[in-house]
Amino acid sequence: MNKAKRLAILIRLRDENPTPTTKLNFTTPFELLIAVLLSAQATDVRVNKATAKLYPIANTPQAILDLGLDNLTSYIKTISLFNSKAKNTLKTCQMLIDLHNGEVPQNRAELEALPGVGRKTANVVLNTAFGWLKNNESRYILGCAA
Repeated sequence: MNKAKRLAILIRLRDENPTPTTKLNFTTPFELLIAVLLSAQATDVRVNKATAKLYPIANTPQAILDLGLDNLTSYIKTISLFNSKAKNTLKTCQMLIDLHNGEVPQNRAELEALPGVGRKTANVVLNTAFGWLKNNESRYILGCAA
């Protein structure tokens, strides 16, 4: 499929759904990033139940790091693959602090460099938290954006 056809399709999709959202509960881009990271091979319902308990206690990269592996695991143990997700979450939080001043990057390559974050997770965060497709339409669609 050529670039012009991709652009036409995605513009039509954007026009039909100008404000994409998710059933995951979040209030910040960081909370969305963690919820989407946890949602792989899990239901949104289970993730929302876990994050409803986690986020009042820890909803920043530093607060989650301060929990440590065992405490974080206890909050997400009802989600499939919780051991690896807990490790990836902690590594992601550390990278956010070390490389991005604790902020979620608005750049696909930087998002995908985070442990447990692939293209789908990056797309959800960019589009839902930052309205990226709407704001950077042609660069994003044509594959020229970082």
